[in-house]
Formats: sequence, structure tokens, C-alpha cells
Amino acid sequence: MFTKGKALLAMFVTGLLLAPTMAFAAGSGGAPIVMVADTRKLTGIMAWWANLYNESHLYFTILTVILIPVIGVIFGVLADIIMHFIGIDLKSRDLAEH
Repeated sequence: MFTKGKALLAMFVTGLLLAPTMAFAAGSGGAPIVMVADTRKLTGIMAWWANLYNESHLYFTILTVILIPVIGVIFGVLADIIMHFIGIDLKSRDLAEH
């Protein structure tokens, strides 16, 4: 049965899928849009990261996909160390609901 909620969800998903097409159609038909990062006031690793984005979107994407899980693991291990240091032991906990 097709309910009002399913119809709204279908409209929302269709809108999301067609959004890039609508944005492309809204252009003036001139030159393609160039996406670059402004590196004039950046220094150090921020300048390197922005220059990597400007030079190669592929390398930027690959490095980002690799770094996000690595940073997540680092933060998780740090959180585990801090919780262990303050006395929270999640390895041998008893479930309160059982």
C-alpha cells in the first residue's frame, strides 16, 4: 500500500537524485565551474592540504579516505586510555538490564 509517508519519502529521494542535474541545468551554458581552494593565507599543513586539493582531486580523495579511519582509530584508542586512566573499565562490565 502506498501511503502518504512513502510518497513523501519517494519525492525526497527523487529530489536528492535529481539535484545535481537541476544545478547543472541552472548554469548559463558557459565555461565549466572550476573548484579550487584559496591558499593565499594558509601556511603549513593547511596550505599543503589545500594545494593537494587544487592539484589532484583524486589524490586528495584517496588520502582523505585513508586518513578518516586512521584518525578515528587514534581517537578511539586515546579515549580508551583516558577512560581506563579515570577508572572506567568497559572490558569487564556487567549488563544492568540482565
